[in-house]
Amino acid sequence: MELCLSRSSLQCLQSLGPAPAPARGPRLVCTRPVAALRCCCGWTSQVVNVVCRDDDPRTVDNGGLAESVAGVSRKLNGPFSSALPGSCAEMSTSNSLDSDTDNATLSGNLLNPVSVRIPYGNRHIVVETGLIGRQANGSVTITDGDTVLYTSACVAVETNAPSDFLPLFVHYQERFSAAGRTSGGYFKREGKARDHEILVCRLIDRPIRPVIAKGFNKEIQLLSWVLSYDGVHCPEPLAITAAGAALAISDIPLTKAVAGVRVGLVEGQYIVNPTIDEISVSKLDMIVAGTTDAILMIEGYCEFLPEEELLQAIEIGQVAVSTICKELEIFAANIGKEKNLEAIQLPPQSLEEIIDELAGRKLEEALQIKNKKDRMNAVAAIQNVLLAELTEGLQKKEESAQRSGDSLKELEVYSLKDDSIVWAEEEDETDGVVIHKIKKPVTERHNIQLYKPSDIKMVFKGFSSKVMRRLVVQEGKRSDGRGATDIRPIQSICSILPRVHGSALFTRGETQALAVVTLGGDNMGQRLDNLTDVEDLKRFYLQYSFPPSAVGETGRVGAPSRREIGHGVLAERALEQSLPSGTDFPYTIRVESTITESNGSSSMASICGGCLALLDAGVPLKSPIAGVAMGLILDTKACGGDGEPLILSDILGSEDALGDMDFKVAGNEDGITAFQMDIKVEGITLPIMKKALAQAKDGRNHILKEMSKSSPPPSKTLSKYAPLIEFFKIEPEKVNLVIGSGGKTIKGIIEETGVDGIDLRDNGEIRILGKVYEGILAAKDRINSLIMSPTVGMTYRNAVVKSITTFGCILEIAPGREGMCHISELNTKKIAKVEDFVNVGDQLDVKLIEINPRGQLRFSHRAVLLEKEKKEQKTVEPGLKDKQKENVALLLDKENKEQKTAELGLKDKQKENAAK
Repeated sequence: MELCLSRSSLQCLQSLGPAPAPARGPRLVCTRPVAALRCCCGWTSQVVNVVCRDDDPRTVDNGGLAESVAGVSRKLNGPFSSALPGSCAEMSTSNSLDSDTDNATLSGNLLNPVSVRIPYGNRHIVVETGLIGRQANGSVTITDGDTVLYTSACVAVETNAPSDFLPLFVHYQERFSAAGRTSGGYFKREGKARDHEILVCRLIDRPIRPVIAKGFNKEIQLLSWVLSYDGVHCPEPLAITAAGAALAISDIPLTKAVAGVRVGLVEGQYIVNPTIDEISVSKLDMIVAGTTDAILMIEGYCEFLPEEELLQAIEIGQVAVSTICKELEIFAANIGKEKNLEAIQLPPQSLEEIIDELAGRKLEEALQIKNKKDRMNAVAAIQNVLLAELTEGLQKKEESAQRSGDSLKELEVYSLKDDSIVWAEEEDETDGVVIHKIKKPVTERHNIQLYKPSDIKMVFKGFSSKVMRRLVVQEGKRSDGRGATDIRPIQSICSILPRVHGSALFTRGETQALAVVTLGGDNMGQRLDNLTDVEDLKRFYLQYSFPPSAVGETGRVGAPSRREIGHGVLAERALEQSLPSGTDFPYTIRVESTITESNGSSSMASICGGCLALLDAGVPLKSPIAGVAMGLILDTKACGGDGEPLILSDILGSEDALGDMDFKVAGNEDGITAFQMDIKVEGITLPIMKKALAQAKDGRNHILKEMSKSSPPPSKTLSKYAPLIEFFKIEPEKVNLVIGSGGKTIKGIIEETGVDGIDLRDNGEIRILGKVYEGILAAKDRINSLIMSPTVGMTYRNAVVKSITTFGCILEIAPGREGMCHISELNTKKIAKVEDFVNVGDQLDVKLIEINPRGQLRFSHRAVLLEKEKKEQKTVEPGLKDKQKENVALLLDKENKEQKTAELGLKDKQKENAAK
């Protein structure tokens, strides 16, 4: 790692005198040649080696690695005149950047940035702070090639009420100006986050949450912008690393540095942080985020990749992440702010013991109720009793009632039925009037300490997690009675909706998804506006919807939430790998998955239901796809187990909320197509992931077998309500002939043939949609006639007379293909006027007799007439010969008959004479 010092900071170092022998540590690169000096910075106690250069310190020497990918970044060129803020004396007493203004006055520089070069795959990235966003708690710019991101981390002044949910908000935006363009839509200013930006926000959020110190309840906001984009280096993994770096140097309590990388698989070789072109041909697209020693989050998509190859990719990604995190920790140790540990507020440790004493046994019974709604109601009732007993709220209600003198309704308190507690009913009266009646516990503990409701809720949730884990580990029982590897009962119904193109209802336990498929043309595709100049068109997309009724609640219904977008894309990528090519099945496919019931793994139910609906719509999938969600109990020793991590298959909603991991895996029997893992602890190791993947494969295969038992099964044929599509290709340079001026030609074909639409692409692909196949064929014939190349000697039927001149007429053999027929070529006989033979709108059969050097066509109707006469003559001549032959035969026959008659008469005469 290299740190860059300014001239002012270097003068402070010179005042300290010679340094001892250099020790191991980061290298400080300065802009003027001096001897190695001793640094007394407060950020590090080790002696650093100051290496001096006369050349530009921003010139990156990557051994040609960065240049081989995208050339030298312009971010690294030009003068660089600043680094560690302030003088060395000030740095020895403060780790903060708050004194930048005073330091700038002393040094003569307003900005004092610090940058570090970090290995990043086959190149280096530059992380810099102190240049932009100095008033944020932490801010960095990160550069890869010519792709530059700016990320800031800020924390609110006020502290929120303690909660088990960290108030972390992430915003990521790809500004079109980064690529030198503006939005293609009507509004030119960036506004609502696009789906891709929301997905990146989720990638940033999920690995950050587990490493924020527990009990830090101030609102945290991470803002990340893509300021420059070179079209080569991906900004998504950079955004994760930039967020981790901004938090690492801020005063926000972060337990470990976080970084992220992308891993691809091209021609059997794993590539860390591949370029855009490499991703386009990669069999694997995976994002890995973690710390120096553990994995926090993975998400990716692949082409039926075996579990062993996926594990190898994760291991390679973890090594790269660990390298980046180590550099970030050194960077933060040198220039980072002191962590704000005073803001951490944890509940009293004694509160869990009290909750265990009051509700431990009852909570065990509640967590073993199989029905989700009954189980939730029982757990909520226990929590309400604890809130009533251990907070000041009930006491204040009583005092208020006594002061007002109003009569309150009887307050029913849920009985915990604890043997150590005697429940007694007590009434308060004033002048014989009952003010209120409440059941109160009478125990030997007369002075019960009161706690904050937020503390009680946090501790109760943690205690519920411990109870659930203890039941699973010690007794082998989950909430619904299953074992660790068991899958819930499955039932599938296809063709459940009569008029849609394909439908399926998939039910797994208390989780249910209704999937509907709609088929169409390119006009139904999803158009995407991105940083590149090329507009993307998605032929396949899955939209996931989670209404509040799925969990028996009321709530907001409208635009999709970030969770719905994330789950939908996960299911979409899982099914996409099994779709046929655009030439084999030229439809645009839309899948809607509506969650009608939910108790965990709803995104995996969308994959299973979506697969069945696609088969029901007649989509020829390569193979069926199924998904399963895996859970984890990491520390089983604390729950009375043997210490080995316990993997849970097909987790429930409560097991997701109270467990340590949510690992979703989708694919077929041979390999994986999509995966997503979120960790709620400080990371897991590769052996645990290996075990989880093996168990997920068994569960996935079981679900595939159950899906094959669907009743009724998928139809696997196109619905009679689905449009018909004819797909073919033409030469790309002839696309404009089909479109015509202002789309006039193609609109005319659609109106004349009655098809629903004609989709054309620049590469020459054409899709004709319609409900009647005869109309589709007619439209195809019209297009073929448009793009045909006229050939001398060919006869064109039904050419339309478009106009008449004194010397001939203009005929159209196809839309836009016109030529001249001279008056001398209209008939075999001489005609005085063209109008005497033909009028505008008449149709003639003509023969192409000439194409002049300018490409003009010359037709002849006379040639067609002559050919017709010749054919007629040829037809007459054979008939005449046959008649002549017949006549000759008749004459010969007559002569023969006459001769025979004469001979017979002669013989008779001779006999008569002889007789005489």
